[in-house]
Amino acid sequence: MAKKDINNMSFLDHLEDLRWHLIRATLAILIVATVAFIFSKEIFKHIIFAPLDMTFPTYSFLCKCANLINIETSFCGETLPMMIQNRTMGGQFSADIWTSIYTGLVVAFPYVVYQFWSFLKPGLHPNEQKHSRGFIIVTSLLFFLGVLFGYYIVTPLSINFLANYNISDVVDNQIDISSYIALVRSSALASGLIFELPIIIYFLTKIGLVTPEFLKRSRKFALVIVLILSAVITPPDIASQIIVAIPILVLYQVSIYISKIVIKNQKKQQA
Repeated sequence: MAKKDINNMSFLDHLEDLRWHLIRATLAILIVATVAFIFSKEIFKHIIFAPLDMTFPTYSFLCKCANLINIETSFCGETLPMMIQNRTMGGQFSADIWTSIYTGLVVAFPYVVYQFWSFLKPGLHPNEQKHSRGFIIVTSLLFFLGVLFGYYIVTPLSINFLANYNISDVVDNQIDISSYIALVRSSALASGLIFELPIIIYFLTKIGLVTPEFLKRSRKFALVIVLILSAVITPPDIASQIIVAIPILVLYQVSIYISKIVIKNQKKQQA
């Protein structure tokens, strides 16, 4: 396929090019989603419902930590006081379909990023195009780290807290499957997107909307926003919010250094 000259492309040509990139990304997601649907029972058993088992690695680790300092904790229990149920005719089928689609989105994320970058690449400086492979790797790595953080930290903390929260012995925790899956999904995907903060800051710095000085001045406001985000994606207890807030604050500090590097490189190019 001949290389397109971006300078000779019309607006409709750009739209056509974008359409094909979106089609390729969507096909990749659907292919992975189809495979995930075929192996959905294994995915539900070993991934989706794994945090319901008190032998889950996060519970075991926190239980050992609690035993070291001699405090009682719900992480050392034998079972969670909750039961997953389905209350609609198509509930389980719908859960299977949407879980497969989100699995396809997560697994195919590097290819989706590649398609996005391929669309933008012709309009970038040759020096920036050289770093395209590194961009895809770093973006995907941050996303997967965020998903793992959400799955192994945010999800079990949320499930354990909410399952053991009890306003009365009259009430039993019979959780609908859609509610449970929504918690697991939102915890993992939200964390994955939050971990893309350095990439977002990189692009905002490139187009001149953000500077290192602005990020430093806004550190106090960023701390408040981080705590709010932590409160949204975690149960309302201080320990969980602090655990989630720490990596986000580290990412914010890393973003400041990235912004400095971008500004420094821009000054070198201008000189």
